[in-house]
Amino acid sequence: MDKEKKNTDRLLLRVLSIKEISSLIMLLVVVLLFYTLSHTFLSRDNIGVILETIPELGIAAVGINILMISGEFDLSVGSVFALAPIVTIMLIDAGCHVLLATIVSLIFCCGIGALNGVVTLKFGIPSFITTLGTMMVWRGVVLLITRGWPPPFPDQALPLKEICVGQIGFIYVSLIWYVLIVLILWVVLERSKFGNWIFATGGNRQAARVLGINPNRVKIINFIIASFLAGFAGIIQGCRLGALVPSAGTGMELDCIAASVIGGSFLMGGVGTVIGSVIGTSLIRIIDNGLVMASAPGYWFRVFIGMIIIMAVIVNMTLRKKIRKIW
Repeated sequence: MDKEKKNTDRLLLRVLSIKEISSLIMLLVVVLLFYTLSHTFLSRDNIGVILETIPELGIAAVGINILMISGEFDLSVGSVFALAPIVTIMLIDAGCHVLLATIVSLIFCCGIGALNGVVTLKFGIPSFITTLGTMMVWRGVVLLITRGWPPPFPDQALPLKEICVGQIGFIYVSLIWYVLIVLILWVVLERSKFGNWIFATGGNRQAARVLGINPNRVKIINFIIASFLAGFAGIIQGCRLGALVPSAGTGMELDCIAASVIGGSFLMGGVGTVIGSVIGTSLIRIIDNGLVMASAPGYWFRVFIGMIIIMAVIVNMTLRKKIRKIW
């Protein structure tokens, strides 16, 4: 009898120890809910719509997730998301080659991330405050450049459109970019020395320093990664829409944080996974799409996301307590 109980506890421990188990359960429940409300929810066309829009949020969210694991935030990613495609198109209009314009724009995004990191760490300002300020600055720059009107998407940028959002058969290129980025960051976080440094920095900064890790360097690199990915995601959306919307990315920083928290990341750092962020992003996009398919008012979206965030935190804390009891 005791042996059976031990085997059951061991099996339960294995299941509960899966970091993404709570977000995965919520994802399945939400999918079943919306399928019940609308049987066309899981149709091929609707799944295609969801997969087409997931990469734009997902690419930015995995960058924020990595940064959150190291113990910092970046609220400026929504503004960088809007700024990157506009800088790219400006350079193309000025006669710059499409590929060079894109690279310069992404390097500029990296500079924004480095600035966020240096200001935060050098002056000891909470990253929430630093990036709140830069969020407003770069959104203002977007509005100053565009004067609030969407600039035209030039014909010279059509090759960029194929690179970012073209199709290979029935697969969107943006989805391929997303999968590649997720795989790279998963390897970095779970299978590399730098990944261990990220967890150590977010978990206990002083202990990380004692172990010979430079927490400031780790955090600055993560700020750069977050801004780079936000800019790249913005270019993808600009190419998909064929237009540059000055208000693009508004509120995206909160969706990225929500995706990370739903996926199991802790706001204080030291805990999180790339796959969890992917599941959180998918959940947000599915809720957004499912409400439309169910003919529900659009303002219910924020209500659902808020409820999911609270449930995710409660479930994650409950599971951790359960694991401690089994141990």
